[in-house]
Amino acid sequence: MEEFNKMCNVNIGGTLNVIRLCLPLLHKNSEGENGERGVIINTASVAAFEGQIGQIGYSATKGAIVGMTVPMAREFASVGVRVVTIAPGLFDTPLLGALPSKVRTFLMKTVQFPQRLGQPDEYAQLAQHIVENKYLNGEVIRLDGGLRMQP
Repeated sequence: MEEFNKMCNVNIGGTLNVIRLCLPLLHKNSEGENGERGVIINTASVAAFEGQIGQIGYSATKGAIVGMTVPMAREFASVGVRVVTIAPGLFDTPLLGALPSKVRTFLMKTVQFPQRLGQPDEYAQLAQHIVENKYLNGEVIRLDGGLRMQP
């Protein structure tokens, strides 16, 4: 339970704490054309939808982030703040970079197309699109090359 509680504290508690701290600042922003004051972009994971063996805690915490998206969007609509969640798949991060080459190659082959790891700039491009597209709200967007995790 200790490890699970730590994971909940980091993944769920950390997300809520950052939102708690930034929401008053967003509320101070001048209203845009449609009354918008900003957007919160949360990060979940494809594990929220297809967790693997050994990922019960991780999947549960990322599922919680997914589950918060619509209620948060509804709650914050009154102050002009949108909420969107990105659920990335396998990305070229230092964590995956530390894996043996054989393992990385195997993981890349599980991605439908393109068969490679996602790049950090692709995540950034999606985040930028979310900021610029004022009609995106209350949505979870998978960024995973069609990946569906196997058990």
